[in-house]
Amino acid sequence: MIGKISGRIDYRAADHVLIDVRGVGYIVHVSDRTLAALPGVGEACALYTELVVREDLLQLYGFPTLLEKEWHRLLTTVQGVGAKAAMSILGALGAEGAGRAITLGDARAIQAAPGIGPKIAQRVVMELKAKAPAVMAMGGSLMAEPALDAVIETPAASKATPRKTAPTAARANHSADALSALLNLGYSQSDAAQAVATIAGEAPEAETPELIRRALKLLMPKG
Repeated sequence: MIGKISGRIDYRAADHVLIDVRGVGYIVHVSDRTLAALPGVGEACALYTELVVREDLLQLYGFPTLLEKEWHRLLTTVQGVGAKAAMSILGALGAEGAGRAITLGDARAIQAAPGIGPKIAQRVVMELKAKAPAVMAMGGSLMAEPALDAVIETPAASKATPRKTAPTAARANHSADALSALLNLGYSQSDAAQAVATIAGEAPEAETPELIRRALKLLMPKG
């Protein structure tokens, strides 16, 4: 199993890149969102990968973080959602957005991805809603970017524009910490995850204390 690719981009297409790894070229399929964040041709990059095996072909799919790779794996466990459909969802929403939509039961957000119909979107929410809190709880442990191989570090490669994922990693950490705090206070995993996802969507820049405070307010009995 190929779990990571680290090399230099030789070619960029609409849905994939060709990455040269010590003279061997690998075609890696990526989402629109990931493609937009990758550096230009001739520059160094690294992606976590998943090898999809079918009777008629082998395809590599690339992800900027393990969190996105995990969501891709979960999405493809849903009947009717293949690797490309899962990439479409992640391209439209990102890993955090997809997780938030699933946690909140927001099938319309899933349906906004190209090629995803209402039945598939509803099935994604129904089948993965119970699994979403566990992924959220892993938080920042899945947000690290793959390291570039030292062999490909050259003056040309060093000019590559770094991907700006630190804020995303910080948000994931804050959400995970807030979720853990609510669970320790005795709230159920589903209620806590839904509250954190709601507040994170309303206030993306909120840090852990604010997430906890606002989530507690949301969870308070009404009336």
